[in-house]
Amino acid sequence: METRQECGPLLKQINDEMRKNANNALRTKDLTLTQLEALIQLEQAPEGQHSLKELEQILHVAQSTAAGIMSRLEQKGYVEGFGDAGDRRIKLVRITPAGVECVHTALHHRAEAEERLLSGLTEAERNIFYMLLQKVRNSL
Repeated sequence: METRQECGPLLKQINDEMRKNANNALRTKDLTLTQLEALIQLEQAPEGQHSLKELEQILHVAQSTAAGIMSRLEQKGYVEGFGDAGDRRIKLVRITPAGVECVHTALHHRAEAEERLLSGLTEAERNIFYMLLQKVRNSL
């Protein structure tokens, strides 16, 4: 009888290791992965800003959680919050130059971690691995 190979435990181990490494790298900046993701989204947005409502949806978090994330990032000087000139009910958040610098540093660390993760694969294997990961993600 052939034993079925399960991907779940392997994916969890890889995810756990990547999260641990990312959290260790982010600890020096006193950031969480979710806070970094918010900064990345802001850095990539037009004019470096989103409404708080948009960030809730992008990050898949509740309004109170998004507000807390932005409040902590604002205290650290990585973002600034302000009201929409046309509609005072809308709260906007903009990344600051310090936030942009933080994102660039974090993305550099992430690239290094990914390189370590994939170091045992050839370039062709990396391309196949990436293609398969995309295929699995798209089936979710």
